[in-house]
Amino acid sequence: MVILRPSLPRKVTGWAFLALGVLGLVLPFLQGFLFLAVGVFVLRDQHVWAARRWSWVQGRWPQHVARIEEIEASAFRRLAAARERMRRLFIRA
Repeated sequence: MVILRPSLPRKVTGWAFLALGVLGLVLPFLQGFLFLAVGVFVLRDQHVWAARRWSWVQGRWPQHVARIEEIEASAFRRLAAARERMRRLFIRA
């Protein structure tokens, strides 16, 4: 079962990466597959079709998917810590 968490910034970012991926399939200086993969990764909890595609990638390259999801979790932790530092900084002032 897929749990969708709608987020406008994630949708915009994901669709932008998909558009770059399609351009990259035609233009020689863009890495089309890479942008398509990142777009599907960003959209995986926004749309059911992206979640299905991501599960296919997960089945095909499980060690890489685990590392990518670990990097995403680390980035979210760092962002939350930075927000907390900024909040404390502005509360003191």
